[in-house]
Amino acid sequence: MNDLVSQETIDAYQADGVVFIKGLFADWVPALTRGVEQNLDQPGPDGKLYHDDGGRRFLSDYCNWQRIPEYEDFLKHSRCAELAAALMESDTARLFHEHVLVKDAGAQIPTPWHHDQPYYCVDGRQNVSIWIPLDPIARETSVEFVAGSHHWEQFFTPERFNTQPLYGEADSYEKLPDIEANRDAYDIRGFELEPGDAICFHYLTVHGAPANQSLNTPRRAVSARWIGDDARFAVRPGKTSPPFREVMLKPGDVMDAPEFPLVWAGTG
Repeated sequence: MNDLVSQETIDAYQADGVVFIKGLFADWVPALTRGVEQNLDQPGPDGKLYHDDGGRRFLSDYCNWQRIPEYEDFLKHSRCAELAAALMESDTARLFHEHVLVKDAGAQIPTPWHHDQPYYCVDGRQNVSIWIPLDPIARETSVEFVAGSHHWEQFFTPERFNTQPLYGEADSYEKLPDIEANRDAYDIRGFELEPGDAICFHYLTVHGAPANQSLNTPRRAVSARWIGDDARFAVRPGKTSPPFREVMLKPGDVMDAPEFPLVWAGTG
């Protein structure tokens, strides 16, 4: 793994729940950009498209890898799964899903602070999201992370990106602390990004993003979400996001299902 990721980076991921890797997927940017453009033209059945007061878009969509060839090619034939296995310290890397986020230039819609695992039908500590920008992103408009928050051992109430609760009255999780009002109390990490860079973060790492203040450059990103050896199917208080309506697993099952293909098994 020395040519892909150092032990220092793996250790930092385990300790901080977020690491930045420069330029690793630059060669894949043209193909992923084509995939995102198709995704924008034809959102999936669970895609969420928000608009600000000026009509600028914020698209959040997922689970389109089986219908968009560029996504499937990247997920199965790049070294993304290999990187995921190394960071997770797992012998395997199984695809959980891909997630596409697009904010038009000037879109005044922030991504609220949250963490991801309470949204998901998966338990386990071996997981990673690999977030790949397709446009240059200035530090002041980049996604931000609370380092070490994956060790808080808490599930916080999941909300839709329009701040509506995902699970409603069935939710028994705690309310997330007001990160934005107390920024100095946290180790907040952010990065200046170029297309093809990678931010790798744990499903329990708290993160959020401001509005896209650039009036000329959209903020397009593809996030590949992976699970490792200890992942088990979980049931949440309501419909998860993604919902995975057809999956035939029981609580506690290994995530061995067509929806979650095994991409890396340690042999390349």
